[in-house]
Amino acid sequence: MLIAAEMAVRERYCKTCKGWHQLDAWPYNCMPKRNASQSDLPAPMLIRDGMDAVQSQLDGKMYDSKRELRRTYREAGVVEVGNDSSVVAPKAFQPPRPDKKQISDAVDKALTQTGFGPV
Repeated sequence: MLIAAEMAVRERYCKTCKGWHQLDAWPYNCMPKRNASQSDLPAPMLIRDGMDAVQSQLDGKMYDSKRELRRTYREAGVVEVGNDSSVVAPKAFQPPRPDKKQISDAVDKALTQTGFGPV
């Protein structure tokens, strides 16, 4: 029969040393490496409005605010697309050419499996 203290011990498999450790006494050497770019604070990622000054393709003025640049685009009725090739120079859809040999083989196989194919 187990004692209550033994039942409360919780362990987890360690991927670092391939052993088992108690959750409340995890060895320092087996702690995961800390990601320096990840914050300890649980907060959403924020995107700033400021940017290095860019020249507008619409009016030639210099803008250092994303909001102001996009406001001028909206007022002029233009759409900002970036440099994505699928938007700038889209290619027409080309349907794949059917492989008649594969189709014929598939039909023969299906007919053979159902008992109507060549004997």
